[in-house]
Amino acid sequence: MNLKFTKMHGAGNDFVIINGISQLVQLGPEQLRLLADRHFGVGCDQVLLVEAAQHPDADFRYRIFNSNGEEVEQCGNGARCFVRFVHDQGLTHKREILVETKGGLIRPRLDDNGQVTVNMGVPIFEAARIPFIGGNDNVIQKLEINGEIIQVTVLSMGNPHAIQITTDVERAPVVAQGALIECDPHFPQRVNAGFMQIIDRDHIKLRVYERGSGETLSCGSGACAAVVTGIRLELLNTRVNVATRGGTLNISWAEQGAPVFMTGPAVTVFEGEINL
Repeated sequence: MNLKFTKMHGAGNDFVIINGISQLVQLGPEQLRLLADRHFGVGCDQVLLVEAAQHPDADFRYRIFNSNGEEVEQCGNGARCFVRFVHDQGLTHKREILVETKGGLIRPRLDDNGQVTVNMGVPIFEAARIPFIGGNDNVIQKLEINGEIIQVTVLSMGNPHAIQITTDVERAPVVAQGALIECDPHFPQRVNAGFMQIIDRDHIKLRVYERGSGETLSCGSGACAAVVTGIRLELLNTRVNVATRGGTLNISWAEQGAPVFMTGPAVTVFEGEINL
């Protein structure tokens, strides 16, 4: 099977995007892992598949597969790349679209300055909906990871996140501890582990260990979850610049019950074709 694709990135979080509307696409886990492989395939953190909408109000549907071949609910950086992709491919002329994902409907918008803004929806704090077994209504939850008690804030941005505050994000045990948090039994669908350093009320640094992918250069939904955490703890203002290893994202959240907005870059790297 010959498959046309586009390689894109959003602040270093990179994707293989496939148009499943104009070509027949049948990908199993093994083929997805091959596409994502940085030595034997194209190489990416996630594979994004563009499909025709199933929801009556949506313009498109898109599916997200981590590099291990597992389908997941949401990807903030991917959402930004998605709207630029469908616009550049001539699949729509709308600057704002309604997109159906496994985690719900989102509204990405192509801004006049070339940046992309995404309405990421309202954060979810109810433990059963995250899901988070044994949780309560407290903003801070305690987990025992490898014999150490850590404090995290648990929430969902369409996908589950556990955010902890660190004094030095560059020295934080992101890979070693992140892998353990991801698979902690409190999270039946596993979790993205975020490590946040607060610089001031308008700026944070962030690293994220993503479930199914490991640490990535940036995580859009993780940036949203981190800022929401800081605002709930009264440590951050309502609009925050998030510095990741791949670039800067701007996140805003007005209040409880309001949606989170994320703005950042979406860059096309190259187009190609691969024989699977």
